[in-house]
Amino acid sequence: MKLKTLKRHFVEGSKNIVRNGWMTVASVGSVTTTLILVSVFLVLIFNLNTIATNVEEDVEIKVYIDLAADQAAIDKLESQIKTIEEVSYLQFSSKENELEELIADLGEEGEYWGMFEQDNPLNDAFVVKTEDPLDIKKVATSINKFDNVFSVEYGEEVIQKLFKFNEYARYIGIALIAALILTAGFLISNTIKITIIARSREINIMKLVGATNGFIRWPFFIEGLLMGLLGAIIPVVVVLVGYHYLYDSLQGVNFPYFELLPYNPFAWQIALILLGIGAVIGMWGSVMSVRKFLKV
Repeated sequence: MKLKTLKRHFVEGSKNIVRNGWMTVASVGSVTTTLILVSVFLVLIFNLNTIATNVEEDVEIKVYIDLAADQAAIDKLESQIKTIEEVSYLQFSSKENELEELIADLGEEGEYWGMFEQDNPLNDAFVVKTEDPLDIKKVATSINKFDNVFSVEYGEEVIQKLFKFNEYARYIGIALIAALILTAGFLISNTIKITIIARSREINIMKLVGATNGFIRWPFFIEGLLMGLLGAIIPVVVVLVGYHYLYDSLQGVNFPYFELLPYNPFAWQIALILLGIGAVIGMWGSVMSVRKFLKV
């Protein structure tokens, strides 16, 4: 396509946006409303996914060593655990350290455990983490078969429920975003179709005087692109301003595992995604709507 022709299509597409007045406002409004919902869900889903990942990565196995095991047996057990391919982290925790952690975790009630500092009844332990949190059960089962293992604990029931919940949450989030984008596409397509129906006579005349389908389609294509981009402007502003306020407001809040994705580059990435979605569904809506009127 020649540059002059392309320029003509852009000019015509831009003029059509101004000519159609309230129809353009309706189309842009459809894009804006839907993309605001999409942006909220995108921010929510991405951050929930990060929180779920943080929780999963914090899951660990406590391998309590038999009280009768000597240093040679402990070293052998350590070597055996290291041979497990899925293990990414292994740390020895002495029974003194285990007692300190127990006292700290129990708070005021932990003071009663202070009397056991001289005669510590707890076991030495290994703290084990896996590369993939989903391998926790498999690794725990393997370690439990080794000699000099008193017990292996990782909260099996709670962990399995957590993994299931995270999996379902991700699927539901993806499904909701996909449904919103499809809804946006149909809304925009129908709105643009109304504007094209109002100009169907103009299209028919252009066909009768010999205009090609491409020549007729391109201005509508450009019009849909511009309407999609215009409709994405407000959602982009909402994301950039709203997420900045939310991120700053929660900086001083300290919740376990709760950490919002950094404003930069996350907010800008969401902004680009919204612009891309707006442009694509605007173009798609125009192309799908004008197709039936090109058959004269």
